Formats: sequence, C-alpha cells, structure tokens
Amino acid sequence: MFFTLSKLLWLIVDPGNFLLLLLCLGAVLLWTPWRRAGRRLVAGVAIVGVMLATLPLGAVLLGKLENRFPVVTELPERVDGIISLGGMVNQFVTKARGQAALNGAVERLTEFAVLGRRYPEARLVFTGGSGNVFRQDVKEADVLGPTLKDALGMDPDRLIFENQSRNTHENATFTRKLLQPKPGETWILVTSAFHMPRAAGAFRKAGWRLIPYPVDFNTTGDDDVGLSFSFGGGIRGFSLGLHEWAGLAFYWLTDKTDAFFPAPDG
Repeated sequence: MFFTLSKLLWLIVDPGNFLLLLLCLGAVLLWTPWRRAGRRLVAGVAIVGVMLATLPLGAVLLGKLENRFPVVTELPERVDGIISLGGMVNQFVTKARGQAALNGAVERLTEFAVLGRRYPEARLVFTGGSGNVFRQDVKEADVLGPTLKDALGMDPDRLIFENQSRNTHENATFTRKLLQPKPGETWILVTSAFHMPRAAGAFRKAGWRLIPYPVDFNTTGDDDVGLSFSFGGGIRGFSLGLHEWAGLAFYWLTDKTDAFFPAPDG
C-alpha cells in the first residue's frame, strides 16, 4: 500500500504534470463564463514556467541534498561488502532491445565496479526490482548481469542480486534480510548523492549502518548558482529535488528513516 500510494501521489504532484493540469484547466475556463479565472490561471502557469526556466530552484534543492554527505576520500583497509542501489537501468527497454539502457545515474555502477576491484574479497550486491506500479514483470536486477560482466568486467561469481525491492525502504529491509550482515562487518553503500540522505536513513532504520559513498552529483556544491534559460533543465532539476525532499518527509512521517534529514555519523 505504501509503495502504490507514494507513486500515485507523486504522479499527481509532480511539477510537470501539475503545471500541465493547471494549464489545461485554464484553457478550458477560457471558453466558459469563468474566462477571467482561466486567464489568471494560464498567466500564473506561464510565470511559474519562466521562474523554473531561469531561477536555480532545482540546483538549490539538490545542492542541499548533495552537500549532506561529502565525497569519500578515505576508506578502511578492509571492507566486507559493497551495495549499489538500483535506479540507473530501464529494464523494460533493456529486455526489449537486448542492450543495456542506462540513464544519468550510471555512476552508481561505475563506482560500484571501481570499489569491487579495490576490495577483491568483498561481497558485491546490487539491489533493485521494479519501481513501476503497473509493471512488475521485469526486474532491474534481472537484466543487469551482462552489463556488469561484459562492460564493467565484474566477476559474476562475486555478484549477489536482490530483485524484489520497489523503493528505498525495501532496498534496505530486503537486502539486510538477504545478506544477514554480522556485527562488526564493514559495508559500503553506493547511490546518487542527492538520494544518499534518504538511503542512509532507511538502512539505519533497518538496523544497518554502512559507509555512505555518494556518487552521481548534479551540482558543484557552491552556493553561487548562476541564472540560465532552460525550461526542460529547470523543471527536471526542480522535480528531482522536490521528489527527494518529499520522499524524506514521507519516510519520516511513516517511520521508515531514522531522521528527517539524516547526516553523516559523528
């Protein structure tokens, strides 16, 4: 229920979808006795669109998230396992075309491979099923094996796949149940920097403290973010940042994270 509700709610409040709904409503009102309200609504959508295209709203939201966990510069001598969260593969296109369809979060895989070579004795775990409410027939983990083996040169005998999780909460709970980590073991968690606060909080809530290893940065981390004019880029960044902040709030309200805005240990 939690998974379906969260996906359906976001489908409605996603900035792009929400603005389109308001624009359509405004256009309809233009042909009714409430045409003045329609003009105001259309004008309001246009103003918001210009703001999203010019102001660095998405960069501000993402920057706060990405700065929460710094880039890892020192790692322990021994690591027992490395976990990479899914979200970088379109499993449906991959299966249909016979080639890996990767998105902008591919650093989750490349750094996963780098760490795997650095720690040849570590267990390598990929966790990711399907986040699509209407398509649970193809899992991300099930189509990724050839890419990890052929493109990234990873040893298939070292790889462990968890293919049932549909969101970050399930990544944490299902992976912990699958691996049964022992007290004192050292594990690394790899995911996108903007997603690391929610991921770290979910794993801690599941009773598992790992070394956060953020990758896939979208911002420079500087407070000085310049102006531009790109509605596509603006709406994408704002949507991505808003989605993650909403996820943090939703996880906090439903007791699926150890803090509203998880921070590094210490």
